Amino acid sequence: MGSAALKVQGGKLLKARVETSGGRIASLKLTGDFFLHPEETLAEIETALTNHQLNESAITATISSLLQKNNAQLIGAAPEDFAKVIMEASK
Repeated sequence: MGSAALKVQGGKLLKARVETSGGRIASLKLTGDFFLHPEETLAEIETALTNHQLNESAITATISSLLQKNNAQLIGAAPEDFAKVIMEASK
């Protein structure tokens, strides 16, 4: 299992722990000092990305879609930031 941390513009910290298998995400845990409302959206993101291909733009699109579907507010980070830290942790 790999892990990575990313300090985004504005000072927020994102952390990812990723286990991969065959070019896909086998398990994922996202943490950090960002704000996401409703909070349960984070668990939905982790679930949606399990067995997802390791492709930064596809991960970004999936996260963006879930945020929009849930009318969720992400403060202190962007979907691209999450994708970046996930890809780094998967190396």
